[in-house]
Amino acid sequence: MKNTITKAVFPVAGLGTRFIPATKANPKEMLPVVDKPLIQYAAEEAEAAGVSDLVFVTGRTKRSIADHFDKAYELEAELKAAGKTELLETVQNILPPDVHCIYLRQAEARGLGHAILCAKPVVQNDAFAVLLADDLIWNENSGCIAQMAKVFEKHQCSILAVEEVPREDTSKYGIVEVEKMDGGLSRVTSIVEKPDPDKAPSNLAVVGRYILTPAIFPEIEQTGEGAGGEIQLTDAIAKLLDKEPVLAYTFEGTRYDCGSKLGYLEATVELGLKHTELGHDFATYLRGLLGV
Repeated sequence: MKNTITKAVFPVAGLGTRFIPATKANPKEMLPVVDKPLIQYAAEEAEAAGVSDLVFVTGRTKRSIADHFDKAYELEAELKAAGKTELLETVQNILPPDVHCIYLRQAEARGLGHAILCAKPVVQNDAFAVLLADDLIWNENSGCIAQMAKVFEKHQCSILAVEEVPREDTSKYGIVEVEKMDGGLSRVTSIVEKPDPDKAPSNLAVVGRYILTPAIFPEIEQTGEGAGGEIQLTDAIAKLLDKEPVLAYTFEGTRYDCGSKLGYLEATVELGLKHTELGHDFATYLRGLLGV
């Protein structure tokens, strides 16, 4: 197993039912926040951490994701002919030359654990990152996966990104029980998928960033259907705890739950205000709208 992270898995086969009709024909991962789709934010976060292989586990309606990262000859030719150099560079730099995309098909929607298992032939015996594009995590200095990759280089074990959530929301997340360490780290002692608030071991929730060792694959293979009738990654991680340490990492940054409409709007507004080209004018508009 390498001591650095060079592969990242993006489970993108979900249907995005909470955003219907917007996601009827368009993947939820392609919903734009200001001027970039969610999947590009996640890909750029992985690339900034030194990842060179982006592994997309897709479904049959997700062709536009591959198109987005592919070369667009006609568009580039039109932009070049029109002298739109800046836009041309933006299109050409969506995928850096040293980064490769690999596309795998999840034929059935059988849960996050199953989606990650689909990546086993590509990941093989390497540790790897997992990014859920629904969770847009913003840190303009150091992305969440870059932070976790540094932790992995030191500890060489699986790592889960976590944050505190309101107790009443524990039924929406995998929840961990931990023993605190130093530097924003804790050792996971137990994990349970979507517990009711009165049964949750804590309010420390796993969010959409993981670094996993290849030891997770046999655990997923031996995991039956769990919550929602799906093969849950949380259940496989619970079994992995008996084999090797798993750490919980409290990341630095802001998480936007773009799997919900409110979280998506929050991300759009807040990243719009941070946008170098639009931020000032957008702030002026919002102040006028709110009468402040």
